[in-house]
Parts: sequence; structure tokens; C-alpha cells
Amino acid sequence: MKRLENKTAVVTGGATGIGKATVELFAKEGATVLLADVNTEEMEKTAKEINSEGTQVRTYQVDVSDEDSVSAFANKVKEEFGAIDVLFNNAGVDQEGGKVHEYPTELFDRIISVDLRGTFLTSKYLIPLMLDKGGSIINTSSMSGRAADLDRSGYNAAKGGITNFTKAMAIDYAREGIRVNSISPGTIETPLIDKLAGTKEEEMGQKFREANKWVTPMGRLGRPEEMAKVALFLASDDSSYVTGEDIAADGGIMAYTWPGKMLIDNEWKEGTE
Repeated sequence: MKRLENKTAVVTGGATGIGKATVELFAKEGATVLLADVNTEEMEKTAKEINSEGTQVRTYQVDVSDEDSVSAFANKVKEEFGAIDVLFNNAGVDQEGGKVHEYPTELFDRIISVDLRGTFLTSKYLIPLMLDKGGSIINTSSMSGRAADLDRSGYNAAKGGITNFTKAMAIDYAREGIRVNSISPGTIETPLIDKLAGTKEEEMGQKFREANKWVTPMGRLGRPEEMAKVALFLASDDSSYVTGEDIAADGGIMAYTWPGKMLIDNEWKEGTE
């Protein structure tokens, strides 16, 4: 039997990157997947690719930062399916903004609105569809929610908030049979990385990837499908006694305190994939 057989799963930000890989994996594991994203064109393209393999993916245009949009989505899901079993709050944005005194207020508000408020709103309106039979909620946090990055305080604040918000929800709904956990990815090869740091073909993108490779103990960037497998574990009954946890999937970055010898050891720097 497939691990998500006869389950209904909502995936926000499911058009590209980690979300797309998760939609694909959840569908292969038997779930009816409700793909929610603000980017209609990419969303429909993803659904068409996945459904060509005979799976069941539905698409919904949703802006997770907009309460009316999320509320309307939840009402539509209730009308069509009655209940859901899995909610993967994956939608998010990121951008550098400079040091705090230089940081544009509108950028800070935008990141908080999509990443943190979006996770809150989607949970608020879809949890009622899980109360009768329980289920699993997975939130995408980040290693940037555990430690800080230069010039990205808005993203750090949003992801740190998601990590602790996850724990709050886990306590709130444990007795209702709803498990709530988060995933903290490291640097993953996604379209967001292309946008933030440059593509593999661009000089800055190449420099960014090489720097991340040597500072990551596993010597490489992560892949979206690797994050999807963590999400599948948390969505399935394999994690039936796991709630309130934040799982770091970062190639080992959060395992050390500072680069130390890695800064001067050429053998370490060259030992990457």
C-alpha cells in the first residue's frame, strides 16, 4: 500500500522547487494533492507534468498572505473534499535587504506576510478541515530560522517565527490528533536560489554554489526531492509519534559552531561534489 493512499494533501507554494518535488512525491504515494500557488502559469505547468503520469493533482490560485484568498480557498476545499489529511505550508519568499537600519520596511513586511503570516492564515482556515479525524501539518522553516544570515533579517525573523509557531500549534492540537512539525532546509538547488544568487551558468551563481559546497559538511547543495522525502515521512503514519519537531535537512551545516579549520584547509575545500 502506498504511504498516502486515500489521503488528501494541500501543498502551498507547490509550483516549483521543494513544493513541486513534494507534490510529485505525494501524488506517487497515492494522495489526492491540492496544489496552491500564486503563480498560475507555473502551477498549471507542474500539474500537467505530474498528471500525465496518471496521478491526481488539482490546482488553486491562492495568495497565502491575503486572508480573503485563503478563506475562499478553504471554503472551496471544504465543498469539494469535506476534509483534508495533510497540510504542507511551503509557500515563501526571500530577499536580501541590507542591515536593519537600511532594511526597507516594505520588504520586511512582504517577507513576514508571505512566510509567517501565510503559514498562520493557511493553518487557521484549513485546520477546521482536520479536526474530525486528525492529520499532519508540515511547515517549511529554514536553517535561517535557527541562526542568522548577513543582510537577511526579515527572512531570519519570519523563519524563526515559523519554527516556534510550529511548536505552538503542536501543543494546541496534539489532543485532536493533529501532528505539527517543520523542516529546516539548508541551501537547496531551486529556482529561488537562481533568483537570489544567480544561476549555475552565471559567475555569481557559480561562486555562491562553490562557497556553499565547502561550508556544507556533505560537500554539496541539497536537492528538492530530498526535502520532499522528509515531508513524506512527516505526512505519513511513519511519524505517528512525532510532533513539535523541527527537522534540519541542511547537509550538516547546523552541526558545527564556526568554520574554523575549514577556512584554511584546502583539502576540505576541494573535497566537494
